[in-house]
Amino acid sequence: MSDSVDLRRVLVVMPALNEEHNIDKIVAEVMAELPDVGVLVVDDGSTDRTAQRARECGAHVARLAVNLGVGGAMRTGFRYAVRHGYQVVVQVDADGQHNPAEVPELLRELGDADLVIGARFAGKGEYKARGPRRWAMKVFSVVLSWLSGQKLTDVTSGFKAAGPRAVALFARHYPAEYLGDTLESLVMAVRAGLKVRQVPVAMRMRMAGTPSTSPVKSAVYLLRASMALLLALMRRKPAQGFHEAA
Repeated sequence: MSDSVDLRRVLVVMPALNEEHNIDKIVAEVMAELPDVGVLVVDDGSTDRTAQRARECGAHVARLAVNLGVGGAMRTGFRYAVRHGYQVVVQVDADGQHNPAEVPELLRELGDADLVIGARFAGKGEYKARGPRRWAMKVFSVVLSWLSGQKLTDVTSGFKAAGPRAVALFARHYPAEYLGDTLESLVMAVRAGLKVRQVPVAMRMRMAGTPSTSPVKSAVYLLRASMALLLALMRRKPAQGFHEAA
């Protein structure tokens, strides 16, 4: 672990939508692997007992009245971090696919970066994307690699660690639109002058529930993701910093 990262100032944020069958296991796993970090579950408009089970496990819980998507949930998490004195935010999915044991690898890289991506296509693990989703990921990786000046192989990964500069930027500007939490947030970080790096990770299988992908959804993903990236590139460069009134 990098000496520059104080785990007491690290907040693990888990966006969760109807994950009552997973959330207790993931929270317990994070606390076992990283006992000194804060854990915030953002209940993104769930209709089940996600919030209740997260609280029972000892996590802090922020409940959203309606489903805002991962971007809206993460924006809530970044603002919570700023208001409670956390300097680093780590995004971990509530379905069990992100391994909390790999969080220290992301944190180590923050010694030389502002935003670290846990990359699924960097030589570790057996995760594979197929069809339109695979093509889109490759194209987007080429574009973001060119923008950042770094080789990025997985720009749609939701497993990320944000350092102090990124936390301050995202608390004010984090995009809530479709794929804003991945593509647009990376474009925003690069254009704000933040250093983006990646580390190889192995993606796990969802612990419970049904994956949301299908051939039709993958085709729609290609179109919508392309539009999301185009809009991100067209938007104005964000100002850095966070103000309570924002």
